[in-house]
Amino acid sequence: METSVFDAAGWADGEVDPAAFRDKRLGERLRTMLKQMAGAIGAPIPMACQDWANTKAAYRFLSNGSVNEGDILAGHFQATRTRAAALEGFILVLQDTTEFSYQRRNPETIGAIGLAPSRRDENGRLRLHTVCGLLMHSSLAITTEGLPLGLTAAKFWTRTK
Repeated sequence: METSVFDAAGWADGEVDPAAFRDKRLGERLRTMLKQMAGAIGAPIPMACQDWANTKAAYRFLSNGSVNEGDILAGHFQATRTRAAALEGFILVLQDTTEFSYQRRNPETIGAIGLAPSRRDENGRLRLHTVCGLLMHSSLAITTEGLPLGLTAAKFWTRTK
């Protein structure tokens, strides 16, 4: 049986392009965050970052108005192209739209993804509430054997109503 150890540092180095950011330090921060999060998959940001300074830096990065999804994903898209180019044969590109829902009192804080039934009113009619969140349409490249190579595209949006 073959055992493999995930190299979070090596993986993060290959998936981030610091040059995609206007300020190179932002690319380095993303690389650091990815290394921390890859070492604690599924953990909340404070647990993955392990100390207050790194947690605060992660939140500052994520709320930075000059950072966008294109900057964040540029290195990954390039790494996906490189992996695909190194293979012979067909590559399949699978597309899907995913909804990320978040509980918010005010839909304007994050955006809406749709309406959902919540409960019945005093007349027995179904009431609807706005589901807050983001939508993502992504394209995932895989080999014909099912090996994922990475994302080739991703678009994020919200609905106003």
